[in-house]
Amino acid sequence: MFRNWVRRGETQVIDFDAIEAANRPLNAFTDFDRRAEFGTGALSGVTVGVKASVSVKNMPWTAGCDAYRNRIADKDAAVVAKLRDEGAAIVGMLNMEEAALGAKTDNPYFGATQNPHNIGYTPGGSSGGSGAAVAAGLCDVALGTDTMGSVRIPAAYCGIYAFKPAQSAVSQDGLEICEASLDCIGPMARSLDLLQSVAEIMSDFGDRDAASGGTATLAEHGVDCELSVMENFRDILREADRPLSLIDLSYPLSLIRFAGFIKTSRAMAKHFTDVDQQRLSPAFRKLLTYGPKRSAEDWKEDQEILAITAAEMQAVIEKHGHMILPTTPQPAFPHSETAPANQADFTCLANIANLPAVSIPSGNDSTPLPLGLQIIGKAGCEADLFATAQRYDRKLAAYYRPDSYLDRR
Repeated sequence: MFRNWVRRGETQVIDFDAIEAANRPLNAFTDFDRRAEFGTGALSGVTVGVKASVSVKNMPWTAGCDAYRNRIADKDAAVVAKLRDEGAAIVGMLNMEEAALGAKTDNPYFGATQNPHNIGYTPGGSSGGSGAAVAAGLCDVALGTDTMGSVRIPAAYCGIYAFKPAQSAVSQDGLEICEASLDCIGPMARSLDLLQSVAEIMSDFGDRDAASGGTATLAEHGVDCELSVMENFRDILREADRPLSLIDLSYPLSLIRFAGFIKTSRAMAKHFTDVDQQRLSPAFRKLLTYGPKRSAEDWKEDQEILAITAAEMQAVIEKHGHMILPTTPQPAFPHSETAPANQADFTCLANIANLPAVSIPSGNDSTPLPLGLQIIGKAGCEADLFATAQRYDRKLAAYYRPDSYLDRR
């Protein structure tokens, strides 16, 4: 696997020349901090890349926006400071969708990020730079942000592991917010062990037993999934080692996801009111119009959908302990194609209900491109959630590295 450091005597030194060369065909990193070095602690020897919407002291804090291109962070975000205090080297800033509102990481100002498994394909969004950098081995861990799936979707598309904490379990300090009640910062890694180590440091990580009566999944979800996704998920269900319960939600996932999008659009439209509109792309400005133009009656219905869904999801997890779903309805797709509207249909549920969730590799299609399995758990029972994810990961053994990034050193 590509190695991002070299040893000089007894010291590990980050090999920025090699990282930058490997980054060029991917465009995962937008900026590097060549001053970065390892400290002492639980994460000594671990390199970390950070999504450009999370502040890193003395580094560009662009949030993928031309309007913020020259903004330099004056402090580390709280989660970044925690990782740095444990010895991690913060090596640079990662590409993302403009203002974290998008699905492909094809940024009009910072360029498109490529999926290491297939150049020309999306790594997902909005944390696409984070997913691509970890999958290619440019960094060991990356921080992304997740409003309705933007950590887990790139993880699934890029064939790696990701954790979305409960929003209430992780600091938003230093985060360029999309929608405060939905947003959280989450890590990605190439192993569950490393992912858990980082999660324990950066978020409230409970060790209570979920006391579940089994595992839940949706009886009917109404999502138009690609055949490879459904076949993969059916195989997982057939071999489940715990009692499986089929549950229903009151609303179709497409309506739930759209209600979350409207809430996000409304919040972001207000946030960007004072920003020079000519420094926002036309596509982004259009996305900002959906929330404000929603009628009062429709917005009231959107809020009801979100509230009822949150209550139903919390009740399901309280009773069953876990829910499993595909992470995404499709594998990665070419940048030349329009992003499917349903990308976040499965992932949005954890954000809406303030629940932690893990995405793990679950297989691949015939291309081959990776597929992902999402496991949603109970806040305060994160250790139990990871133990469940470990059981599935051992059984599936589905992680594989991008061929083009093998044996680079």
